Amino acid sequence: MLDLIIRNATLPDGRQGVDIGIEEGRIAVLKPKLEAQAGREIHADGYLVTPPLVDSHFHMDATLSLGRPRHNESGTLLEGIQIWAEQQPMLTAEDIKTRAATQCRWAIARGCLAVRSHVDIADPALTAVEALLELRDEMRPWLDLQLVAFPQNGYFRDQGAVENMKRALDLGVEVVGGIPHFERTMAEGAASVKALCEIAAARGLLVDMHCDESDDPLSRHIESLTFEAQRLGLQGRVTGSHLTSMHAMDNYYVSKLLPLMREAGVAAVANPLINITLQGRYDSYPKRRGMTRVKELLKTGINVGLGHDCVMDPWYSLGSHDMLEVAHMALHVGHMTGRAEIREIFSCITARGARLMHLPDYGLAPGCHGDLVVFQARDCIEAIRLRATRLYVVRRGKVIATSPPQVAQLDLGGARRDVDFLA
Repeated sequence: MLDLIIRNATLPDGRQGVDIGIEEGRIAVLKPKLEAQAGREIHADGYLVTPPLVDSHFHMDATLSLGRPRHNESGTLLEGIQIWAEQQPMLTAEDIKTRAATQCRWAIARGCLAVRSHVDIADPALTAVEALLELRDEMRPWLDLQLVAFPQNGYFRDQGAVENMKRALDLGVEVVGGIPHFERTMAEGAASVKALCEIAAARGLLVDMHCDESDDPLSRHIESLTFEAQRLGLQGRVTGSHLTSMHAMDNYYVSKLLPLMREAGVAAVANPLINITLQGRYDSYPKRRGMTRVKELLKTGINVGLGHDCVMDPWYSLGSHDMLEVAHMALHVGHMTGRAEIREIFSCITARGARLMHLPDYGLAPGCHGDLVVFQARDCIEAIRLRATRLYVVRRGKVIATSPPQVAQLDLGGARRDVDFLA
């Protein structure tokens, strides 16, 4: 007797008519026409079933704080940072935790069960750090929340950040963050990369730095990050997030940079919704797109994840934590509309993101966690096209969220018909 069987599923690799049996929180078997019984059965009716969506880059401490104390009228990164600094004295642990918990529930409802969140350590009291550490533990039954110690105002530029970083990591934050392009000089930015990677190496931690979030083609801290990953033996444990300066770099330099990133095992995270919103603000025409070179990174063999980054905060006034919306924007901005390319983008919000976060036992194979999403779509391409309804969200073999199918009812001159937008 299994705990749950999902019958007649279509898998991301195209296999159809597969039954998925889950026992004691893990996938026990995948095969057509599984002859077994379970405490609960879900009939997928040929719809797509995948492991959970993954958000590789988010800011839980700032989420849902839109309008506090004012709105970002210029739409720039720097005004967003200024508004966040103005808001910080008003923050309380209860407020941060309440907003972040709401955001986690939105993510779960959208089938996103793993989120890497950067948390600002500029506050000497580490209010946000302690609030999100509590929330991480409370949400663990339903969602994997991975935290990055993020010195928003610069590791060297902000007095106290060096000590605050140590304290945040001592409290249990899992990933070392940074923001080298916000230091006072290029040299100081490179020095911060070196220092922070050495901390990660000494502690055996992962690294994820906001890197070159700029339109400046000479902002090249990703080169320093790549060098330090290689020097310190951090291959596979380092991520450069945003990398928006890469969209403005000359092609010759990028042709040198990408193989170095691959050799050093440095991953990349693009945040399409935010990158195309904040970048290019100082251009006239033509305006740069802002998102890093996702297509070229993938072709070089570099792992790429995608992040929502922000929802209703000083940097972005929209969003509902739908990673399918993120993927939808990524393939448009990145000119990745070939069928294989669209499937690759879907992997960036699933398997590639899971690998970047080092999530254990993620996937669709016996022994993997029984964490699954049933989409109202026939394949990955259709899921992105429709931003498909998540009919069921399953965590460790238990259904934790359901949504009714999206169907429009038409009445055209007395002829009634249901429309579900499936091709």
